[in-house]
Amino acid sequence: MQLATNPVFHQDDVMAPHLTPDHTKARILLVEDDFFLSDIYQTKLAVEEYDVVVAQDGLEGLEKAQKENPDLILLDIMLPKMDGLEVLKKLKSEAITKNIPVILLSNLGQEFVVKGGMNLGAVDYLLKSDLTPREVIDKIKKYLDK
Repeated sequence: MQLATNPVFHQDDVMAPHLTPDHTKARILLVEDDFFLSDIYQTKLAVEEYDVVVAQDGLEGLEKAQKENPDLILLDIMLPKMDGLEVLKKLKSEAITKNIPVILLSNLGQEFVVKGGMNLGAVDYLLKSDLTPREVIDKIKKYLDK
């Protein structure tokens, strides 16, 4: 028995899931181990029509940054397996990832942590407790529009 095929649909016509028809959808890597926050940011970013890739620990975040080539990375600092500052240091030392803008998103607001992150190459440091998800998205847009 042969299955009928749709003469209008061809497998080659299916786009990669991360591309919009005009191939301009920005890809954001969200590295966050808090499932609740990760879900909130993932949902808000998807509503803004960003392609969102999620990693739940530092090691996975580093691997996905190398594999997925995101346009921007939102990176928590307190992460399992590898902390965010170590991830940032590795990202900025590798040719394939060194030019990806990284925004640190954390609850750690001590001046030495903020300065440390900025000195390692982060473009911004956002305190989770000080900003709404909308404000974080506005910051993301600022860096993606550059």
